Amino acid sequence: MRVHPRKLRKKIAATSAALLATLGLAVAGAAGASPARAATASCSAAYSVQSDWGSGFTASLTVTNNGSAAITGWTVTWTYAGNQTLSSGWSGTWSQSGKAVTVTNASWNGALSPAGSTQAGANFTYSGTNTAPASVTCTPAGSTTPPPTAAVTASVSSLQMLQGTTATVGISLSQQPPANVTVSVARSSGNTGLTAAPASLTFTPANYATAQPVTVTADAASTGAATFTSSATGYTAATFTVTEVTPSTSAAPQLHVSGNKLVNANGTQVVLHGVDRSGTEYACVQGNGIFDGPNDQASITAMKSWGPVNAVRVPLNEACWNAESYVNSADAGTNYINAIKSYVSLLNSNGIVALLDLHWTDGAYTGPSAGCSSAQATCQKPMPDAAQAIPFWTSVANTFKGNNAVVFDLFNEPYASRATGSTASGWTCWKNGGTCAGISYQVAGMQSMVNAVRSTGAANVLMLGGEEYSNDLGTPGSTSDPSILTLLPTDPDHDLAVSWHSYNFNTCSSQSCWTSQVAPVAASVPVVAGEIGENDCADSYVDPLMTWLDSQGISYLPWAWNADFACSSGPGLITDYTGTPTAYGAGVETHLQSLAGG
Repeated sequence: MRVHPRKLRKKIAATSAALLATLGLAVAGAAGASPARAATASCSAAYSVQSDWGSGFTASLTVTNNGSAAITGWTVTWTYAGNQTLSSGWSGTWSQSGKAVTVTNASWNGALSPAGSTQAGANFTYSGTNTAPASVTCTPAGSTTPPPTAAVTASVSSLQMLQGTTATVGISLSQQPPANVTVSVARSSGNTGLTAAPASLTFTPANYATAQPVTVTADAASTGAATFTSSATGYTAATFTVTEVTPSTSAAPQLHVSGNKLVNANGTQVVLHGVDRSGTEYACVQGNGIFDGPNDQASITAMKSWGPVNAVRVPLNEACWNAESYVNSADAGTNYINAIKSYVSLLNSNGIVALLDLHWTDGAYTGPSAGCSSAQATCQKPMPDAAQAIPFWTSVANTFKGNNAVVFDLFNEPYASRATGSTASGWTCWKNGGTCAGISYQVAGMQSMVNAVRSTGAANVLMLGGEEYSNDLGTPGSTSDPSILTLLPTDPDHDLAVSWHSYNFNTCSSQSCWTSQVAPVAASVPVVAGEIGENDCADSYVDPLMTWLDSQGISYLPWAWNADFACSSGPGLITDYTGTPTAYGAGVETHLQSLAGG
């Protein structure tokens, strides 16, 4: 779903969209800026149009600290000449007065070191001509002098772990040292069954801001909390608290497919109801750790307080899992994998099925509906890249095979047809991959990803999302837009399910479409609505949708259990991680609780 403040990808409601020429504009705007020799505060903002579909467009900002002093915040302003009107924004607080647009930083991206940058974006509507603003001004906030006290920083202040698991905490320095600095890490109080390694870390003037991993290990028997302290001479120490808990005895169901149903080991049908927990697809590749918000027992307990929550969808990033070179090592490879394993274990111990979805992948793509121009896994791509997606799924399958309380959602939201130029050729690319028109990289098709998983011996249920961001499941009997049922890959285990996404701004957003496109698929194979929601912070769309899905026995997971979404940038279910709902979330919570009552 294209709503998260740090997820730079585009989901478009129209059935087709033409990508117009990208408009670029960068103007520095620091009031009273001094010569570069002094410690000055200054910033610039680059404005561009990522995609334009005729009646609306996505604007992207790159804000850069181009001064010699750190800044603690920024404000970007511009004025349109036309009737461009703000719909929703992310990665900042967006407002519009007349033709004037103002964007201020979010809480997490205001502080920028010299040469540091961050991104923000928004959707606008318009009619007529979409002319770029004549100028864009960036005004910095914060002191022009460095803070007086340097500190050791930790990526988390607290976390919860199951017995017998490991977790990773990133340690860094807030200010550049004149020479190498040694940081000591030790348990300062509490549960002796929790240990941390290594005991010391060395930071240089070049790598002081790059988080280094500390691995916390929980033994198999202890419970309770421990406090760890990271300290260095001349720096304020950082502490973080780890709590070791006993796994719940409420194990999640082991799933497989029987006909058009998901069933447990006893053959009883299981309908999944839960939430999407975003963060693990973007935080790691943006240098912000692995999770966005808590991933402990308390946060899961809050989810379960909403009703019969038995599924959580966890988006993943292949570059972080595969430890590609451009990802911070503290957030990649073994550290990333162990963090996901630990979270899956905690979910499963709470009776919750984990749906692991390949969300962001490598591959340079600048065609229609492109989310970014980078070849790195920093946004949604039309299809996964074979070079990294196949090793990713091979490794994920080897990691979780034997645990069928984990479902593999092979690719979040394909939109191959926008790249290839037609629905028919898009579906061919979707299934077979390889060389696809309009896509510069070799594509991993659904068949090749199914093969990769099954080659490991993993028998996990596999979810396959349809075209048009998983909203189009095709039309029975059509040759131009064939039903997904005619294109499903061969699976020796016969454990395939179809993933469908449904938002109020999608093309298939009426009950007549659900009945003609989705119901025939659900009659033959299990359908999981991996994402549902609406972008108006209301529940007028999801309420009848959930009722219809219930009538069809279709599983569903609303987007998204993230407190910093909070409806300001799209469908956010909660305002805090205790589970306080937004207006949209309140409708979902009421419906889920009605299921528990029924």
